[in-house]
Amino acid sequence: MSRIGRSPIPVPSGVSVTFGEENTVVVKGPQGELSRTLPSAITVRHEGDTLVVERPDDQRQNRSLHGLTRTLVANMVDGVTQGFSKELEIVGVGYRAIPKGPGGLELALGFSHPVNVTAPEGVTFEVPTATRIIVKGIDKEKVGQTAADIRKIRKPEPYKGKGVRYAGERVLRKAGKAAK
Repeated sequence: MSRIGRSPIPVPSGVSVTFGEENTVVVKGPQGELSRTLPSAITVRHEGDTLVVERPDDQRQNRSLHGLTRTLVANMVDGVTQGFSKELEIVGVGYRAIPKGPGGLELALGFSHPVNVTAPEGVTFEVPTATRIIVKGIDKEKVGQTAADIRKIRKPEPYKGKGVRYAGERVLRKAGKAAK
């Protein structure tokens, strides 16, 4: 049995979980509301102040979906209570981020033109300094994908380390040409 799928999901006070038709789970909390359609074979039950995810049998497909479904529902509960954030660092001379209106960024990353990024619905940007970007939201998947899309614009290169990287990310450096 899946160790992750077996563990119950605690539901804090102030969070309501409702089950709709076609195996849809809707989680409402102080930060907002999230909904997701779960695989039809997997069931989620409300037991007191916890959620229990169960699978019908030990078929390979159901075993795979058991832990995944439990993690997705747990992330929904965490998102509507605390939210998620990813922090990005910009490294390079003249590289910077400028906030543009609600949900927008202008990035100067060494191209001949500035790069404009708009936040998807449910995601916000914070720019505490010109070289730091914080991507925040209640949906873990959207926050991670938005941060990955910003990083993809100018990945850190291995010679000088210039580019956009996650906070705390180690960039493997290469030696340049050896002088004669």
